[in-house]
Amino acid sequence: MAAPAIDDAPLHDASDVEDFARRCFDGGDGDGMVGVELEFLVYDRASADLHVPIRRVAEALALPPGDPVLPGGCRVTFEPGGQLELSGPAAPLSAAIERVAADVALARAVLGAAGLRLAGVGLDPVRRAHRQLREPRYEAMAAFFGGPYGPLMMCSTASVQVNLDLGDRPAVRWERAHALGPVLTAAFANSPLSGGRPCGWMSGRQAVWENLDSTRTSPVRATGDPVSAWTDYLLAARVMLRREGDRFHPVADGSTFGDWLAAPGPPPTGADLAYHATTLFPPVRPRGWLEVRYLDAQHPDDWPVCVAVTHALITDDRAADAALAAAEPCRWLWRHASRDGLADPRIRRAATECFAAALAALPRLGAPVELTAKVAMFAERVAAGRSPATDLLEGTQGMTHGNGRSW
Repeated sequence: MAAPAIDDAPLHDASDVEDFARRCFDGGDGDGMVGVELEFLVYDRASADLHVPIRRVAEALALPPGDPVLPGGCRVTFEPGGQLELSGPAAPLSAAIERVAADVALARAVLGAAGLRLAGVGLDPVRRAHRQLREPRYEAMAAFFGGPYGPLMMCSTASVQVNLDLGDRPAVRWERAHALGPVLTAAFANSPLSGGRPCGWMSGRQAVWENLDSTRTSPVRATGDPVSAWTDYLLAARVMLRREGDRFHPVADGSTFGDWLAAPGPPPTGADLAYHATTLFPPVRPRGWLEVRYLDAQHPDDWPVCVAVTHALITDDRAADAALAAAEPCRWLWRHASRDGLADPRIRRAATECFAAALAALPRLGAPVELTAKVAMFAERVAAGRSPATDLLEGTQGMTHGNGRSW
């Protein structure tokens, strides 16, 4: 997997933006590779109300300065609220999951010995948003988004991101990733609580994204030419910030990248466009590979199911054909999927068939028996209309609040 090349040459017109967009769909020869990025909220075992300083987590993990990497190859970073992110190296499905799982197990053990706990949940169920990182980019981002949803997104959300090769038919996988989005969002919904009570959404994380700037968070057009769709999206999205050396200035006038390109004065450069693309957060984003970004964080034992199912349904042609036929009635139901999850009978039926298709594909994709069995167990719950959010609402899974209450 390779990101598009970046240069600092001035852009002249929309054709230059189209050239950049085209490179975002140039995936190379790495078909079959999977990249996994996991975000976890970190809690103090003594009290889930406490915000855990990033320094305490880094010290417990014995992270060296610079660019720390765990033994399995996961790069360790932190989100603004202190969420721990583990980004695994691209590899075939089984190897990718095995390597990340080893680092997750290591992190859980080490943090557990330090009195901390990793929680795979899409939206912080108890704590208020509290930003720890104060880098210039985050300062500008916070100013751009404002409250209350900006702080929630930056500090209180966590996801599973599945990175997939584009293969030799990028437009096909692009459309599949979008068409399956509502069904997979519902099946893996895992954020029904906020402030210690139900928030009214099975994926409260998706509700947060829905209430941010729609020019950068709504889905990209998934039909037709993906290069044209991504070009249009890049041009129509508001500019979040402009850089001057190490300084970042939020742009508050509502101007888009297209406006900047057409304005008098120094034009944006290729580097400005590439950075602009990093501030766009659609459910699926092209970067020389496909970033599937709509999945809530999962329990540390369950995220491999999320990765395996997503990979199978998008990259295996037979599984994709069956899944797309099942998901077609639901392909535009993003809001229903986030709010109602598997309680919507249309989405539940589609999800059940999609999981069946994924289970049939996993042996073809070389998945180990243990992973297939884990997917089969999850599929039984999906067929019964139970996503991880159901468990959180019923108090049968998750962490324990400081007063002993389970959520």
